[in-house]
Amino acid sequence: MTGWKMHDEFKTLRKFDAGKGRDASFYSLPALEEQGIAKISRLPISIRIVLESVLRNCDGQKVRRKDVEALANWNAKSPANEEIPFVVARIVLQDFTGVPLVVDLAAMRSAVKRLGRDPKIIEPLVPVDLVVDHSVQVDFFGSARALELNLDMEFKRNRERYQFLKWGQQAFKTFQLIPPGIGIVHQVNLEYLAKGVLSAQSTSNNQASTIYFPDTLVGTDSHTTMINGLGVVGWGVGGIEAEAGMLGQPVYFLTPEVVGMHMSGQLREGVTATDLVLHITQLLRAQKVVGKFVEFYGEGAASLPVPDRATIGNMSPEYGATMGYFPIDQESVDYLTATGRSEEQCLAFENYFRAQKMFGMPLKGEIDYSVDIDLDLAEVQPSVAGPKRPQDRINLPDLGKTFRALLEKPVRDGGYGKQDVDLREKHLVELNGSAPRNGEMASTDKMEDQGINPGDELNKIEMVSNRPTPDPGKEIEAESSDVFTHGRTRVGHGSVLIAAITSCTNTSNPSVMIAAGLLAKKAVERGLRVDPGVKTSLAPGSRVVSDYLHKTGLQKYLDQLGFNLVGYGCTTCIGNSGPLHPNIEKAIHKHDLVAASVLSGNRNFEARVHQHIKANFLMSPPLVVAFALAGRVHINLSREPLGKDRDGKEVFLRDLWPSLSEIRDAVQTALAPDTFRKLYRDFADQNPKWNDIPSSTGDIYEWDEKSNYIHEPPFFKNFSMEPGHIEEIRGARALGIFGDTVTTDHISPAGAIRETSPAGKYLISRGIQPRDFNSYGSRRGNDLVMTRGTFANVRIKNLMLPGTEGGVTKYFANGEGKEMSIFDAAMKYAETNTPLVILAGHEYGTGSSRDWAAKGTRLLGVKAVVAASFERIHRSNLVGMGVLPLQFPDGTIALSLGLDGSEIFSIIGLSETIKPGQTVTLEIEGKNRHKRSLRVKVRIDTPIEIDYYRHGGILPFVLRQLLLR
Repeated sequence: MTGWKMHDEFKTLRKFDAGKGRDASFYSLPALEEQGIAKISRLPISIRIVLESVLRNCDGQKVRRKDVEALANWNAKSPANEEIPFVVARIVLQDFTGVPLVVDLAAMRSAVKRLGRDPKIIEPLVPVDLVVDHSVQVDFFGSARALELNLDMEFKRNRERYQFLKWGQQAFKTFQLIPPGIGIVHQVNLEYLAKGVLSAQSTSNNQASTIYFPDTLVGTDSHTTMINGLGVVGWGVGGIEAEAGMLGQPVYFLTPEVVGMHMSGQLREGVTATDLVLHITQLLRAQKVVGKFVEFYGEGAASLPVPDRATIGNMSPEYGATMGYFPIDQESVDYLTATGRSEEQCLAFENYFRAQKMFGMPLKGEIDYSVDIDLDLAEVQPSVAGPKRPQDRINLPDLGKTFRALLEKPVRDGGYGKQDVDLREKHLVELNGSAPRNGEMASTDKMEDQGINPGDELNKIEMVSNRPTPDPGKEIEAESSDVFTHGRTRVGHGSVLIAAITSCTNTSNPSVMIAAGLLAKKAVERGLRVDPGVKTSLAPGSRVVSDYLHKTGLQKYLDQLGFNLVGYGCTTCIGNSGPLHPNIEKAIHKHDLVAASVLSGNRNFEARVHQHIKANFLMSPPLVVAFALAGRVHINLSREPLGKDRDGKEVFLRDLWPSLSEIRDAVQTALAPDTFRKLYRDFADQNPKWNDIPSSTGDIYEWDEKSNYIHEPPFFKNFSMEPGHIEEIRGARALGIFGDTVTTDHISPAGAIRETSPAGKYLISRGIQPRDFNSYGSRRGNDLVMTRGTFANVRIKNLMLPGTEGGVTKYFANGEGKEMSIFDAAMKYAETNTPLVILAGHEYGTGSSRDWAAKGTRLLGVKAVVAASFERIHRSNLVGMGVLPLQFPDGTIALSLGLDGSEIFSIIGLSETIKPGQTVTLEIEGKNRHKRSLRVKVRIDTPIEIDYYRHGGILPFVLRQLLLR
């Protein structure tokens, strides 16, 4: 960032030593306190960092003097109802959300060109990093070649997307792209991209100066909050909001409450950082921290290393907070040093925060928080969470009885509705033949279509189920199976069919990854094996993990149990678990089995992990290995054995669990700063497949109508400089009526595309075979696919069709409702210009910051969503797409109104004078023309959002602003 114009409205510019004799300037927060503006030293650290941005960017226009004063005088118990204009230092993207974002930028450039203006006015004004990490799928597993084969498949499937991203890399100057096979965006951010403090050359009165300021960011992935563990302020936003930030708009949000969580004590032996974050997730969900900052402090927080802090920050979306923030202390500096950052960078980081009087973990009583919560780390117990929500924590010994209870619990109460189940009943499944791709058998001719030679050595690799019991006295080689799993298995309710060490949450943390390796080592030495029916995989967040697992000699033991490296990406955690063996899928369907997955991820919503796996449990990496060995979730691991060793002796979890000292010793011998420097260098040179991808050049993207991955969206077609008008919505029909906790996965799935779905039928009409469908996530650059995929989750339940699952609705026109897909109904309503509404319960839009959940809703013709409550990012995304979010009064949900979908809805009271948070009338007309009405709250929360809504969304608003310059 160079040539930045300096403002000093409050005369707070001061000098400090950035280290090694470097003179530097900064905007001093203590100077604000010295002037008597506010008691800055009592503010939460997270609020101070946001305040520094507001102070530094105070130019009298986008950021005004009163914005600084209002935030400086933050009231812990009653924060002002003011919007904060937060200018972030940088933006991070992943490819599932990044591709549609770059598509939008390309479409904006095309619109600007059509208007006869210079398209290069569409250019990010802050640095943007995009990490390609969401596209790898677990097609091949349990093989020494799994990484290579999955990477090959990834590049074949996603060639068009990658060509487009390469165009973006050359078209936009501030856009850095990190190619596939490097790591997960949040771990790459933690280990490499984040600097802690940044600098820019600035000028004032023709004097040049180096200004230092905190590293801050927003990202297009909910788990951007992982970086909070390093003391960096940042959170997830929708891509449309991130685009506005890239193009010079501040990120606006209401002044938050800050919940202080005081930590005391230390974790006990046998308790992991994963157990801690699951405990915190349950605790804070109950505290209703949605839209709030959470700041951790105290001696207990100081005792946690940065990877543990990052694990807790990562799951902020799961407990609902905007951030889960840890202040900067010596642990933060030591982490930068240990991960290969330069001495100059580390000195500047420490010296800057000392100069700002923000260095060191706060103690109880030093800072004013809105709410104080105490947590004794010694009380945390080994846990898992599930089977449908990450906040549903279960003490490890109780998992078996909890699963049994859920099996019999009625579906309406969150159970599975199975009566008189005998969990000893198992069904024999033959595993001969190849595993499927996208739900189909990968036959020899289909393999040839994919460019894989079925006659090569790949078919000769030894299978997991055929392996001899390993001899602990011999050196273990990395034997492997691959996608061709042979043998037989028995499956029943509670059978573990997917065991995945995956996700940014835990694979970034050496302690839990080393623990998984040590547990695998002890299991192999006792002669334990994993049943061939369990799909095992290891997908670390960066290549650093592979380096230390090999250095410690632990990877070979993980390999022996089938946890071979499958790729560097999110994989199973985002639904890229790949297919199960077709015979296993047949057994699941035939016997209507509630089978299980175990994963070290952060999300376990219905149909997210795999469409055929109904029970999904989050847990630490070593527990993933343990449950893979046990093969079932209806087990009490504190009392029941995982299996028997080669001598027939029962082996318990306690026999295999590594001690804290074992884990510490292994971590200390395996990690070195030079490893990070080596692996985060010359990405292109390390990835020849990426270099082989061709790309177009130029400032304007040449849209190809033949492409099924990249399509020019309709958002800027027929664009004009005139904004729209805010008007009442009359004569609307319900497209869907939903219950509580409808997630963005329900609204816009990321996983497999079903052949019979509207999106599947569309792709077939384009000549694409089902084996080549790829996933919804990979096709987010194509609105024609994604609109058809909206509300297409196989588990979504539209209450207009009780007892039915999937993306279906009733179309009402001149009589009784006709059942059809949601997409088809929306298109029929569009023919008569009938506006549409969605009605829902609590926590509508919870989960990932998925833009297409809002974009698809808009393109289906939905004008308003009325819910009992909204998750933070999705509400913002709806406004950002020009869809009106409305909130029922307390005690009212869609279900309580007795609606069947035949009603006609009108929203009365909308006008140009609408204010944030005011109420309007929802009028409901039934079949007998009887009308009833209730007051609903407009969930447009800030004045700037009124402008966004009037303009039809945030992007048209920003584009008009840019064209007016």
